Amino acid sequence: MPDNIYVFSGILLAATVTWALRAIPFAMLAPLRNSALLSYLGERMPVGIMCILVVYTLADVNLQSTSEVLPAAIALAVTIGLHFWRHNAIVSIFTGTGVYVLLASA
Repeated sequence: MPDNIYVFSGILLAATVTWALRAIPFAMLAPLRNSALLSYLGERMPVGIMCILVVYTLADVNLQSTSEVLPAAIALAVTIGLHFWRHNAIVSIFTGTGVYVLLASA
């Protein structure tokens, strides 16, 4: 049976590693808060994500088939309209995805 000091040191080591792994990202984030690069990425990433989703969604759409084009076009219009209206990328992406899934599966 392991001795108490051995068990205690193992628990202390595990707690220290756990605490460090949770604290390090916050410590690294502090100097980056005023970074021009992160500010730029924060402005541009939602548009980049939207473009990637549009290309990914429309890549496999058969343009000859109305049953494939119509759900994609409606979902794209909903996503763009919602994004211009609410200016919230998360809401517009999830709503547009949901509309596409509902229309494509029907």
